[in-house]
Amino acid sequence: MPREEVLVVPTSVNLQLHTFSSPGYQSIVDQAVEFFGKTPVHSLPPPVNFPGVGVYAIYYFGEFECYQHLVVANRKQCRFPIYVGKAVPRGWRTGRVRTSDNEQHLYSRLREHERSIAHGAGFVAGDFRCRFVILGEMETDLISSIESRMIRKFDPLWNTTVDGFGNHDPGSGRYSQARSEWDVLHPGRPWADRLTGTPPQRGDVLAKIHQRFRNSTTAS
Repeated sequence: MPREEVLVVPTSVNLQLHTFSSPGYQSIVDQAVEFFGKTPVHSLPPPVNFPGVGVYAIYYFGEFECYQHLVVANRKQCRFPIYVGKAVPRGWRTGRVRTSDNEQHLYSRLREHERSIAHGAGFVAGDFRCRFVILGEMETDLISSIESRMIRKFDPLWNTTVDGFGNHDPGSGRYSQARSEWDVLHPGRPWADRLTGTPPQRGDVLAKIHQRFRNSTTAS
């Protein structure tokens, strides 16, 4: 009988044989970010609902003192978002993506943020604007990559410095958590007011913001 070949298992790891790199993929993500920057700016939420999933950015134009660096930087055009986020199809986290032409995940997410802002202290109607890019079919696989690229590029304040804007109601039995930095700075969300944990100090949150803008070129 012919002798069976035996699988040889390496005794070390050659990282070059395991590392995948695709300049083409990065180019596609960069194209999407460039396209995003040319999309129209709308009120928050946009004036009409619409279907789709994708990536969005929120811009601030109000009077809250410690955000004035952003207001100045965005005076002529929306360049520096205060927050970047994504809206994904149903089944995204389990890999069983299901999309429908009628599902309004992106609009619903923007509407949810508008409700959070409406409850938060220090804001008035019309303080915010948004823009977004809709991704369909195979392009939905790019959603997280585009979001991450935009966060790295723009360093949005509510993504990287002030934590908690995108949080949800933790639900019954989980209210022992502490309020987030965002909820300390902008109290008023009903579910956040039920949290009983020891929150961060407002002065510390403001100090982080001031330090961030001292080290930033955003307003230049």
